[in-house]
Amino acid sequence: MQVNILEAKTELSKLIRLVETGKEESVIIARYGKPVVKLTPYRDVPVNKRIGIAKGKLKAPVDLDKHNDEIADLFGGSL
Repeated sequence: MQVNILEAKTELSKLIRLVETGKEESVIIARYGKPVVKLTPYRDVPVNKRIGIAKGKLKAPVDLDKHNDEIADLFGGSL
């Protein structure tokens, strides 16, 4: 995405939010249509990715699914 300096000044918070949320990989700020600056996310900040955060720390019982049919019957269906 490329914007001119005036737009970048008036929409800076919006542009930063687009980059930090990943909706835009980067924003190029241009002067008279020529790229001058590239706005990119700061990568040294650790990102807490919730998926897989406890991987290998929990163990499910072997018989975890043994009551599935009973539970399905309680709700009037089968699996």
